[in-house]
Amino acid sequence: MEADSDVPPLVVDIDGTLTDRHRAIDPRVFPVLREWPDRVVIATGKAMPFPIALCEFLGIERAVVAENGGVVFVEATDTLRLEGDKEAAIRVADEYREAGHDLGFGRIDLANRWRETEVVVNIDQPLAPLERIATERGLRVLDTGFAYHVVDPSVDKGRGLETICSELDRTPAEFIAVGDSENDAELFDVAGESVAVANADEMALSRADRVTDASYADGFLEAVAPYRG
Repeated sequence: MEADSDVPPLVVDIDGTLTDRHRAIDPRVFPVLREWPDRVVIATGKAMPFPIALCEFLGIERAVVAENGGVVFVEATDTLRLEGDKEAAIRVADEYREAGHDLGFGRIDLANRWRETEVVVNIDQPLAPLERIATERGLRVLDTGFAYHVVDPSVDKGRGLETICSELDRTPAEFIAVGDSENDAELFDVAGESVAVANADEMALSRADRVTDASYADGFLEAVAPYRG
């Protein structure tokens, strides 16, 4: 579809932004994403198969920032980039277990099964020892409200969007970004317009250009309403 010059490209988070509080995607967002007249980028803390599947089933071009910027895929240029120290994250997880804790996702652990650059821990597990071990390894812990992500400090969603833009001859300043968590803060810093949904955490709220009155997917729909006619 030819881009409408009055509608910017869109970069959007999934959990807490396109979903309800239980992480179920609100079907009302589907036509918005499918019919958006410019490029759509999905930027998430989830492993790459999840945003790729979302794009696939929506029938939109696959341009994704996954694992909080550690994984970037651009279908248009057949580009896949992996950044960050996965081995260091695994060592953090091993030490966390040795200290008597658990990642909290059960024996199969679908949350970590397909991750390429980071490790996640269930939000029900103790945070303080995880942060201590990660800091000792030169990593940081992101609290997305749904999980604790052990990540390399050299990666974030903002840099992921910059990577996508370098592949597509665009600039981050062209984009409107919508999100809800501290892992969206750097994305908000580089986007031309940033919107936090009302359920966003304090960091995301403080870095956003505007905040919606509504929460979760209702907030997303409110955020993009000015561009939908």
